[in-house]
Amino acid sequence: MAAQPEGTPVWADAMFADVEGAKSFYGAVLGWTFGEAASEFGNYTQAYRDGKAVAAVVPPMPGAEGQSAWCLYLASPDVGATADKIRNNGGELLMEPMQVGDFGSMLLARDPGGVVFGVWQAGTHKGFEASGEPGAYAWAEVFTREPEKSDAFFPAVFGYSSQRMEDDKIDFKVYNLGDATVLGRMKMEEDFPPEVPPYVNVYFGVDDCDAAVQKAVDLGGVLRFGPMSTPFGRFAALSDPQGASFSVIDASTTEGDMPKMSPA
Repeated sequence: MAAQPEGTPVWADAMFADVEGAKSFYGAVLGWTFGEAASEFGNYTQAYRDGKAVAAVVPPMPGAEGQSAWCLYLASPDVGATADKIRNNGGELLMEPMQVGDFGSMLLARDPGGVVFGVWQAGTHKGFEASGEPGAYAWAEVFTREPEKSDAFFPAVFGYSSQRMEDDKIDFKVYNLGDATVLGRMKMEEDFPPEVPPYVNVYFGVDDCDAAVQKAVDLGGVLRFGPMSTPFGRFAALSDPQGASFSVIDASTTEGDMPKMSPA
């Protein structure tokens, strides 16, 4: 598998104080199985769906206990060069570029509006082995209260072009690489709980959105929005029992016409 174009979402992981609890929850909701914990890499544990690597869970780093959140990683051919672009465009490095064995190199960063994300330069680990199918990564959106900052930052760092959805009710854009739409950007309006920081909302595919939501709620998750049918699929936003936000989407169940997009 060739390296993905710069700025393409290629991996997702999350820290959990209760890793076994997270494995049980996501195993039931998304059908994941888990590999052995890699003790030399902080007990990093990969999740699989039908034998394909789709995500990972890991215990929190010292000082980060109780901060469960999904992190999306964007592809880079050179994490050092990407780090420079992040700094030069007003971003902040939370973790300097670091080599992870022969798997690849990574960094963690925050955009000028407070959105945390990762960058991955692939070595032997190319990223998602499956995407766009049940149990695997489907889509992601930057949720920010300062959209103008994200709209300047991400295209400057990753070379995205952008399009705006023609809808007066929401402030939503997509970021494109060539003809491929790779990421969404949603403004967090005033009705968004003020205690929720800006974040990247990661969507995972499911066969049945309503059934997945019911399973998640039965296991201690919290339904935040939906389920709702859209032209893109039927989706819902959730928090897992440890507070990490994520969404599920059944892309096969669609309703309505695709929205009009215009250059932004």
